[in-house]
Amino acid sequence: MPELIPIPSPGEPVYYGDPGRPLVVLLHDWYGRTPGLEPFAQALAHQGFRVAVPDFYGGFCTVDPADAEALMGALDLAEALAIVDDIVSDARSEGSERVGLLGFSMGGWLALLHAQGGSADAVVAYYATLEPEEHGVVPSPVLLHLAEMDEWGDGGDPESFIDRLKDHGTPVASHTYIGTEHSFANASIAGRFNKNAAALAFARSASFLVTHVAD
Repeated sequence: MPELIPIPSPGEPVYYGDPGRPLVVLLHDWYGRTPGLEPFAQALAHQGFRVAVPDFYGGFCTVDPADAEALMGALDLAEALAIVDDIVSDARSEGSERVGLLGFSMGGWLALLHAQGGSADAVVAYYATLEPEEHGVVPSPVLLHLAEMDEWGDGGDPESFIDRLKDHGTPVASHTYIGTEHSFANASIAGRFNKNAAALAFARSASFLVTHVAD
C-alpha cells in the first residue's frame, strides 16, 4: 500500500498532559493516528486532561480512503477494545479517577462500543453511531457531532440511534454542522476538513468533557 505513512511510537499510546488528571482517550478514525490529532490532543491537555492517543494500526496511517478502508477492514475489534481497557487501567493506577472517550468515525464507533462496559463517564462521537445489533445500554452521557452530508447503514442513522439512547435513559446531545461532510474535523484530510465546524465542535466537546469528566 504505497500511501501508508509511518507514525511515531508505533503501536504505543501517545500521552499529553499530566498523569493523574482526568483521562480522555482520543480514538482515531479509519485513516489512523494522523498528525492532525496532535494539536487536538494538546488542546484537550490544556483544558486539564490527561490525554491518551492509541494507535490501532501498528505504526501506520494514511490519507487515502482506499487504504484507510483496508486498514479498518483488518482491525481486530477485541484487540482494539483491549487497548482502550489497558489505557484506562494504567491511567487509573496513576490517579485518574474519571474517564472520557472521544472518537472520530471508526474511533467514535469504538468509543460507543467500549462505553457499554461502564468504564467511561462521558462519550463524544464524531460522525459515528451504533447499528441496532451492536447497541446495548450506554450508561454515560453522550455527545454526537454529525456532518450534514453522510451515509449510514440500516438502522444506524443518527435519528434512530438517538431514539434508542433515549429509550435506554442515556443523556444525549447532538449537533449537525451545515455544509460539512464525513471527516470534517480531521485536519489531515484535505477537501474534507472544515476549520470553522471543527473549531466549534472542539469547543463543545471540551465543555462537555469539563462538565462530565473534570475533577
